[in-house]
Amino acid sequence: MAHKRGKKYQDAAKMVEADKVYTMGDAVDLVKKMDFAKFDATVEVAFKLNVDTKQADQQLRGALVLPNGTGKETTVIVFAKGDQAKAAEAAGADVVGEQDLVERIQDGWLDFDVAIATPDMMAQVGRLGRVLGPKGLMPNPKTGTVTMNVEKAVSDAKNGQVTYRTDRDGNVAVPFGKVSFDADKLAGNLKTIAETIVRIRPAAVRGTYVQHVSISSTFGPSVDVDLASLLA
Repeated sequence: MAHKRGKKYQDAAKMVEADKVYTMGDAVDLVKKMDFAKFDATVEVAFKLNVDTKQADQQLRGALVLPNGTGKETTVIVFAKGDQAKAAEAAGADVVGEQDLVERIQDGWLDFDVAIATPDMMAQVGRLGRVLGPKGLMPNPKTGTVTMNVEKAVSDAKNGQVTYRTDRDGNVAVPFGKVSFDADKLAGNLKTIAETIVRIRPAAVRGTYVQHVSISSTFGPSVDVDLASLLA
């Protein structure tokens, strides 16, 4: 059974021209104009990529720092000890711990957005795989969250870092700000993401790599975006 959209969504969707691919600036302006949420909605970009995710070398995963931030207050925890724990605290980590922090999470505490760990803590943190993995919170070297440079990792997480990864169908979705952001700030963040996705194109990909790009707010309709305008 098809999901019936509400009147506000239907009214917003009428603003999108059928089959039109918008320039980045026009797409951002339209998404802001169409938003009808009663809160400061998140704006997200979705890429449809021509990748075979059954092949390990075509699975994309990583992190990048948005130049204009995410508009979200990020709670960061760090698994570290000694000097690394002190560095994490100095950098602004919300919670720093060792076995005590592992046990706290095992007891059900999950009130955080990013988890960072030093390599020497991963033997203990690994026990949390079943809890943190499904929620995308498990520290991982590919996203810079398993590192000895905890100061940089905490700073990045607090100052606009977002993660990306392909789903099994080759799609990548990344939040890039809030509807309340100035259009220029949203465009700057979007451009940074697009440039990153294009730069990390797997060598094995043949043909058109980025097949489709669209942006949308939390509840709003999606708007197709011209890739060339994102890279200009």
